[in-house]
Amino acid sequence: MSTWSGKPSVKGNTETMRMFLLTCVSIGITFTWGVEMTYCTPYLLSLGLSKGQTSLVWVAGPLSGLIVQPIIGVVADESTSKWGRRRPIIVIGSFIVAGSLLALGFTKEIVEFFVGEKDTAQVLTIVLAVLSLYSVDFSINAVMSCGRSLVVDTLPISKQQTGAAWASRMGSLGHIIGYAMGAIDLVGIFGTTLGDTQFKQLTVIAALGMLATAFITCWAVTERVLLSVRHDPRQTEVRFKVVRQIWSTVLTLPPRIQAICNAVFWSWIGWFPFIVYSSTWVGETYFRYDVSADARNSDDALGDMGRIGSTALTVYSTVSFISAWVLPALIQAPEDKSFTHRPPASIAPLINTFNKYKPDLLTAWIAGNIMFACAMFITPFATSFRFATAIVALCGIPWSVAGWAPTTFLGIEVNKLSAQPDPAGNIEMRDVASVLEMGKPDEESNTSSGGGLSGVYFGILNIYVTIPQFLSTLMSGVVFAMLEPGKSPELAHEAHPSETADPTGPNAIAVTMFLGALGSLVAAVVTKKLRYV
Repeated sequence: MSTWSGKPSVKGNTETMRMFLLTCVSIGITFTWGVEMTYCTPYLLSLGLSKGQTSLVWVAGPLSGLIVQPIIGVVADESTSKWGRRRPIIVIGSFIVAGSLLALGFTKEIVEFFVGEKDTAQVLTIVLAVLSLYSVDFSINAVMSCGRSLVVDTLPISKQQTGAAWASRMGSLGHIIGYAMGAIDLVGIFGTTLGDTQFKQLTVIAALGMLATAFITCWAVTERVLLSVRHDPRQTEVRFKVVRQIWSTVLTLPPRIQAICNAVFWSWIGWFPFIVYSSTWVGETYFRYDVSADARNSDDALGDMGRIGSTALTVYSTVSFISAWVLPALIQAPEDKSFTHRPPASIAPLINTFNKYKPDLLTAWIAGNIMFACAMFITPFATSFRFATAIVALCGIPWSVAGWAPTTFLGIEVNKLSAQPDPAGNIEMRDVASVLEMGKPDEESNTSSGGGLSGVYFGILNIYVTIPQFLSTLMSGVVFAMLEPGKSPELAHEAHPSETADPTGPNAIAVTMFLGALGSLVAAVVTKKLRYV
């Protein structure tokens, strides 16, 4: 049995303050994601990469999530550092994130300091930018993994849902702040103290924000210290068995869980291009249809495009944030078929009428997929950045449902499975789960709500989220190579006109999102099948 020293605790006089301090690092994480999602595609295009080449760079996202989080999880779980298991990695990861952000923002200056030859410097600038982007993705995934685990390790079972909700709220707040910062003219406000372009200043602010929020969380939290680990004799065998058993479980998923995973798979075919490219698409729409001749020749076209895209994503994230609070009250939860409190007599007829027509969560999920598909189908026809912004903002509603419905339905199915004997006799997986649960104190385990296999099934769900991201990257690369094989005419000012793509042709990003919408329609059909499984 593992031995521990101390008890976990969080500074603060109220629960609200303790939850804020515990999850504060989520603000820095999503702020950084927001800067990356909004500005990095235009930045890479401004360096001379084509859209097809840029799409290959974005493999970093799913790749880092697939590799880094499991590895960091194993390393942190067995750490015997006197500072705890999670905080040292959060601190180290945050410094790497900050350094990588600064390298990303000042890539040209760094390369030009060492290399004087122009062509060589241009190539090395692209290489350093791509490596910095990968470093940001990999290190921030390490911070995110330990940040989530810190919440689980610190809070008792009764507060786990509250902690998860606070982490989600702080993450949404970080997105809104990040997009809003990207939408304002930072150079006009701060001058050139933090850099002479919008992107440079954002990377400096994001780096400082990452360090500050990580410091606040690590200062406020006291972890239990793992003194020693007594490995179960079965553990080495189980580690070799886990991958094989997970693959076996994927092939034999219960029908409803398989349907949920299938719906998530197809929906992410549509969501991934939107998440990565929507802000760039709004910015390009502005440059192609709305911008004046003087603004087209701006010294900071990257900043101009980023501000337009950030404005759209600020509205989008605000809509999504509001939807996350409002929609649960308007939608009947899957388990909401039992006793409900009697409403006051004065409003009872209104409440009863509303409840009679209140849609269930499955209907909302289907409608969300269809709404998103319809929005993406009209992207190739947008000829105004305001219209493009409205399309992006509308997607905040289905995104809220997409982040809520799959985990709700999967959680219900996992708890059902945990409450009954495994009909497939899948004892081996239960052995794996029991070994992975070793070392947890009795007071944490004896009050759990069941769901002993939740880690396995949610891990499988993550696979169904990750694989379509690779497929979407391949699809976008093909579309970009066919429609816009050259450099960006809006951003690559140093390129010869013969090297740039034709700005009068169809927008390749819009076509990619249009094709992704086909996956969302398939997701709607697959989701509907849940009624009959």
